[in-house]
Amino acid sequence: MLNRIKNHRKIRKTVIGTATRPRLAIYRSLNNIFVQLIDDSTQKTLASSSSLGKKGSLTKKAQIVGEEIASKAKELKIKTATFDRAGFRYAGAVKLTAEAAREGGLEI
Repeated sequence: MLNRIKNHRKIRKTVIGTATRPRLAIYRSLNNIFVQLIDDSTQKTLASSSSLGKKGSLTKKAQIVGEEIASKAKELKIKTATFDRAGFRYAGAVKLTAEAAREGGLEI
């Protein structure tokens, strides 16, 4: 089993999202990045954004996705979120997505 998956399972035992403070879950593939705001108490995705169909490098796509999820959170009147990096290192596209969401007004 991959180390990232093991780390993600450990993280998910403690990182929990609620309706007032949802979990900002990030998944990064080689070419794309996917972000969701999840309410774990009702097991529903409140908002999502991905880099599918966007042009540019992964870092540019990550910034765009971070800004999009922050604007969707504003529409839902969500100010804070719990950050779930899913076992990925906090570097590169994951870091840029989180920073873009913070700049967009989402408190992580």
